[in-house]
Amino acid sequence: MPGSFFDSNVPLYLADGTSRKADRAEDLLSHGGVISVQVLNEIANVGLRKFGMTMAQLEQFLAGIRSALHTVPVSVEIHETALWVRERYRFAFYDCAIIGAALQTDCDTLWSEDMHDGLVIDGRLTIRNPFV
Repeated sequence: MPGSFFDSNVPLYLADGTSRKADRAEDLLSHGGVISVQVLNEIANVGLRKFGMTMAQLEQFLAGIRSALHTVPVSVEIHETALWVRERYRFAFYDCAIIGAALQTDCDTLWSEDMHDGLVIDGRLTIRNPFV
């Protein structure tokens, strides 16, 4: 799925593996897309804290995600775009950094369960909730 950027909540449903949301996440991720290192860090935090993964389990889970998706580093340009997004749209700053990464990588869709479904950012990035 060219042009897709994923918030951490979408690949995290793969850790469940049994729900309707896990099936939907697996389908979306199978088409490829982009994540940032920030998203990997958020997944690691939730995997350890909420899901109680061991380091070995977490490393294997993250390796699978990295093999399916293109990962971009957090850059000064992403940071500056996040500042602009925060000023314009008033999202929480870490969400702004995800939006900034999606904009900087020229994605046209940001898949997130936690943001405003259908909102178009800067006339070129549409936020979509994959579970509605």
